Amino acid sequence: MATTLARSGFLRNVLRRGASGASPAAPKRNFSASSSHHDDAYETKKWEKITYLGIASCTLLAAYILSKGHHHYDEPPAYPYLHIRNKEFPW
Repeated sequence: MATTLARSGFLRNVLRRGASGASPAAPKRNFSASSSHHDDAYETKKWEKITYLGIASCTLLAAYILSKGHHHYDEPPAYPYLHIRNKEFPW
C-alpha cells in the first residue's frame, strides 16, 4: 500500500503541504488551444463538411474511373517452355 501511495503522488503532496495542510497556489496552466479563440463547434462542423466533400469527390472519381472501359489484351503466345510436362501425370 505504501508503494501505491508513493506512486500516486499522494505522499508527495502531503509532505509538500507540510503540517499546516494548506496547499501551495498552483500556477494556472496555459494550453496551446487556450490562446486561440476558435470555437470547438465551428471546427467540428468544418471538418464534418470537409469529410463529406471528400467522400463525395472520391465516390465520383471512382464512378468515373470504373465507368470507362478497359482494354482487353489478346491471349499470350503459347511459348513451349511455359507448360512442360515430362510425365503423363505430374504426381
